[in-house]
Amino acid sequence: MTFQQIFHKIKVFLWSYSITLRYFIEFSYNGKNYFGYQIQPDANSVQEELEKALSTILRDEIKITGAGRTDTGVHAKKIYAHFDTEVAFNDQLGHKLNSFLPPDISIKRIFPVKDDFHARFDATYRTYEYYISLEKNPFTLESAWQHWRRSLNMDAMNEACKILFEYEDFTSFAKVKTDNKTNICKIYKAEWEQNGSELKFTVSANRFLRNMVRAIVGTMVEIGAGKLKPEDLRNVIEDKNRNSAGTSAPAQGLFLVDVGYDF
Repeated sequence: MTFQQIFHKIKVFLWSYSITLRYFIEFSYNGKNYFGYQIQPDANSVQEELEKALSTILRDEIKITGAGRTDTGVHAKKIYAHFDTEVAFNDQLGHKLNSFLPPDISIKRIFPVKDDFHARFDATYRTYEYYISLEKNPFTLESAWQHWRRSLNMDAMNEACKILFEYEDFTSFAKVKTDNKTNICKIYKAEWEQNGSELKFTVSANRFLRNMVRAIVGTMVEIGAGKLKPEDLRNVIEDKNRNSAGTSAPAQGLFLVDVGYDF
């Protein structure tokens, strides 16, 4: 008998006593057709699609909690969510779930965790990547900011990245009128790199504010275009005013690429 068969028998036994188990889902999605991850009235969301598919397959009302929420049009290469259920299922749930989901949402794996493990609150870091195309490219219209009309100084942008590590209050990059209890974040990594005609910005932090990455990118592009000097970023951050930062970069260039946990 394989480990999977033994584990399934244990699950069935526990469910016979109405024991609720918690599961993590690792998945990815193209955000073009969604008004963000989180469920909202009269708008299609990734969370709604996942809950609908899971509830149909398990024949039970399933609610999921994500590692975070992405804005309209933002993508995720790797993100997690958790759900609780008393319904028994086999190891083919992920494959079956993919059959019920639209083609722009993909399940990578589903696995059990401790019953108090939380997709959002137990995440230790999140990593985003932002892509900018330096040439007119019809094949990256949905995955990069088309910024080919004006050159960017990547050295200046990387110089500005170093300044981000000096601060933890990023109010200037936060969307106004949100329910954030704090705008304090700890950035672990921030850097730009170029591959051919494409720039990639990678940033990791313990948490991100709504619109934070896109606001940082928009400000960095102003620095790269020579509208601001790298050291001007200190004034932007210290003002603690969204109007001091640059315009938010377009959503289609942003990808959530990793969420870390101490499993």
